Amino acid sequence: MTRLPVTRFATVSRSLLAAMMAAFSIVIFTSIADARRQADAPPGAGPSARASDSRAADNDQTLHAMRDELARSRDRLRAPGTNAPAPYFIEYRLLDIDQRTVTATFGALLSSNSSRNRLMDVGVRVGDYKLDSSNFIGGDEGFRGFIGSTGSVGVDGDYNSLRQDLWLATDQAYKEALVQLSQKHAYLMSITRPSDIPDFSREKPVVFVNPKAEADWTSRNWEQEARDTSAVLRGFPELYNTHITYYLATTNFYLLTTEGAEIRIPRTVAAIEASLETQATDGTRLHNFYSAYAARAADLPDAATVRQGLERAARDLVALRSSAPSADYPAGPVLLDAPAAASLLAQTLGPSVSGSRPPLALGTVFDRIMKQMGGNSEWSGRLNSRVFPAGVTLLDDPTKKDFDGHPLLGSYEVDEEGLRAQPVPLVENGILKNLLMSRRPGVDFQQSNAHGRATFLTDPRASMSNLIFQAAETKSPADLRKQFLKLCADAGREWCIEVRRMDNPALGFQRQDDIGDAVGTLAEGVGNGDRVPLLAYRVNAADGREELVRGATLTGLKLNVLRRIAGIGNDYTVFNFMQSQALGFAGTALGSFGSAQGGLPTSLVAPSLLLEEVDVRGARGEPHRPPLLPPPSIN
Repeated sequence: MTRLPVTRFATVSRSLLAAMMAAFSIVIFTSIADARRQADAPPGAGPSARASDSRAADNDQTLHAMRDELARSRDRLRAPGTNAPAPYFIEYRLLDIDQRTVTATFGALLSSNSSRNRLMDVGVRVGDYKLDSSNFIGGDEGFRGFIGSTGSVGVDGDYNSLRQDLWLATDQAYKEALVQLSQKHAYLMSITRPSDIPDFSREKPVVFVNPKAEADWTSRNWEQEARDTSAVLRGFPELYNTHITYYLATTNFYLLTTEGAEIRIPRTVAAIEASLETQATDGTRLHNFYSAYAARAADLPDAATVRQGLERAARDLVALRSSAPSADYPAGPVLLDAPAAASLLAQTLGPSVSGSRPPLALGTVFDRIMKQMGGNSEWSGRLNSRVFPAGVTLLDDPTKKDFDGHPLLGSYEVDEEGLRAQPVPLVENGILKNLLMSRRPGVDFQQSNAHGRATFLTDPRASMSNLIFQAAETKSPADLRKQFLKLCADAGREWCIEVRRMDNPALGFQRQDDIGDAVGTLAEGVGNGDRVPLLAYRVNAADGREELVRGATLTGLKLNVLRRIAGIGNDYTVFNFMQSQALGFAGTALGSFGSAQGGLPTSLVAPSLLLEEVDVRGARGEPHRPPLLPPPSIN
């Protein structure tokens, strides 16, 4: 589906597009002056009166403008003088977002901002459900038609202004959709075995109009809280850089389609994200992070709890600073504590639980890139195959609000494609039974199960919500550790690795060059299943003593390893995180985790896991020169 923002109209000047659009230089609608005299209420005519529709009683000018312009586009949008098809599907998405962001370091306020934005996204499809203009990358358009785009509209909710924006965006998106469909037809004629899987699923439209949410952040003094919590890190002179950010957002999401879907849903999210940075004595850069997420600002942890979390993160980082670099350890047992196991499953399962297929691409370059970056689901086409040990179940349930009293972050009532949320049992007794689906049909399933999720800058695609891993046979953490030590001894290993926490580069890195280093490292290991622990200990098989090490990498941790889990704990933990929607590095920490300002709220429930054979690669990379003088706080 072709999407185009209001703010990008002036930038569209590609040669192929210009040639195709020349045929449509006549304004698609009749002139504005004529249109204003039509009974279907074009821009400027005011909201239509629909007394028979109970929804018309809602005096939301945004809804009125979207309804009226969508109806006009559905009924009259054509390319006159050509045999070009009319749109068969149009959707309008709008996000009205209030944000509050407060950042502090070492007790001092760095920034404090409040903003209000309204972002509009128009999608147009030409063709039909079987074959349409969507899901194709070709010609001069490159990645744009796949990634999608967005543009700003007025924050006042003015009826006439919004209709004008919708009119222009729909006009341009339709013209681009015609170009896209033409290119796609030409490409399909050039290949020998085109797929017969439809491009878009038929679904029953949902009307779900909830009262709007109003932002209210007066319950706590967020600026003072940021100062107070960040000040605790003054007690750690070994730290070079620290930032703590309080992020609060209240949104109202709108979705209207020509199929009849009408959605208005209020959503809120609140987050505290902190990064800490230092260097080891040999110059190796080290970092740690702290994060807390909630569905409402009032549910964020209080200042005392945040200070405790920051102190713990600082102590761990200072300990890493004086720890020894990890050595290489050949294939052997690795114990993942519950937080590390949940993070690992989020990275490993994220791209695999999706059943939607990738887009068609003109040539093989994009397909090759997707495979190299782990962008294709390894579970696609493997229904009824064993993917976990017997007794393991995997459920994704966006309707579930908590797990054993702990709030789940990934809950929603309606997905970003306007379908009512539903639980999806993915794995039963270790056997793959289902996949998450958006309205983009796949090899195994051709209907959505309401998991089309998206940040507003991306097209909806099948994504996790609340993913729950459970097992019929479990052990206490103490018994699982005994099994771990026995496996180490039986394998003849003096030392084995236990991982307490996995890395999250989206939160931990502060320097641009650190991010660049991580991109390079992860790019090398995407196909190898490389995973980066943050807190790893080498444990002596004989007496159980442990020593913190830094720089370890777990290699070869791909889906096939999960079929051979040696032991499962009963210490289930709720791992709340922001799921990245980035296209590259799928299946890695960099591709799985985002920040509160650009990720999808997601939860993963998992216990400790004991893996029988994992290779551990020791510390690599060139250290950086430490500062020439000690921090001023030391002198």
